[in-house]
This record gives sequence, C-alpha cells and structure tokens, in this order.
Amino acid sequence: MAASPRMRNALTLFSSADDVLCHRVRLVLAAKGVTYDLITVDPKDPPEDLIDLNPYHSVPTLVERDLVLYAASVVTEYLDERYPHPPLMPVDPLSRARLRLAMLRLEHDWVPEVRAIQTGTKANADAARKRLKELVATSVPLFKAYKFFLNPEMSLADCAMAPIIWRLESLGVPLPKDGKAIEDYGNRIFRNPGFTRSLTPQERNLRELPA
Repeated sequence: MAASPRMRNALTLFSSADDVLCHRVRLVLAAKGVTYDLITVDPKDPPEDLIDLNPYHSVPTLVERDLVLYAASVVTEYLDERYPHPPLMPVDPLSRARLRLAMLRLEHDWVPEVRAIQTGTKANADAARKRLKELVATSVPLFKAYKFFLNPEMSLADCAMAPIIWRLESLGVPLPKDGKAIEDYGNRIFRNPGFTRSLTPQERNLRELPA
C-alpha cells in the first residue's frame, strides 16, 4: 500500500514512545530543526499503515512522499544528507568511517543490553545491567578525548550515544567512579534545546534535565 496523502505531503516518523533507536532519529531531526509528523506506535501492535509500508513492521520508520526508510542507521544518514545544515558528520573519510564503526558498535553491543534491561526477565535484565555497566566503564577514556563522542563537534554518533546515557539512571546503571567525563558530556547535550525537543513525554520522565 502506498503512503497516505497526509504522509506524502509531510515528513512522517513512526516511533515508539521510549526506544533508544527511535530517540536517535528524533534527536537528529531536532538537531536539524526539521518539522515532521510523529506517529507514536506500540511495536508489539503496529498499525496497518506501518505494516503495509515496512516489511519488518519496525520502528523507527521514516516516510517522505514515496520514500520509506527503516533502520536507524539508514534513516539518520539520509536525514543528514537530505538536510545538510548543520552537518552531523565530519568531512574527511577517515573520521566518518571511525564514527560509523562506533555507531555500529553501539547498535550491536549497547542497544541489546538496554532492551534486555527494559523488557527481559529479571535474570536477563540483571545480566544485561552488568554488561552495560562494564561497557560504560571501559568507554570513559573515549569521553575524555573530545568535547563530544569521538569528535570535536556534535555528530550522528552523539545522536546514537546520548539517548543511552539519558537512560542509564532509569536502567539502574550507575556511572563509574571515574565517570565525570560521561556526566559532563551528557549535561552538555541534555542542556541543548534540541535534545529537549527530541524527548517524548515518557522519555522526559526518565530523569531530570540538568539546570
């Protein structure tokens, strides 16, 4: 089924109310200042529109006219190219490749632990919490190296990392004793009005915004 007339005339994002990958896309849209229609869905009970548009029935799913994109990595890179200001990837190929690899690591290593804590059994959640705590601890030097994640300017990698850092407290994952660099990093991003705009009401309730 083709996108509805309303979707063909506006950028539309299918998103869950609380999901790190959906938040990643909303953060890119907020950073770009792009106006869009947000359709909040329950991933366990996707609406017919989403079922017809996306063979995986997954979120995030972006619709623009006859274009339908899914998978957060695909959607965010498209948005960065479609709306080039401000740019969210460095110019040189080496830096771009490094950030893409970092985002892949986040998707493969960090995001599954977040989801296991949110939706798994108590035993699975406890194990995932331990693994995520270890991932956070080993990443401390990366946050000390630059003002933003692996880059002197905000990038797509921050849009992938910040939603995880935002959720750590609610997931029961404390920062390590030497984690002030992570706390400072989070506060820099969380104070940005674009980050506030990216939050759903459910995500806003996960923790307090820094003063």
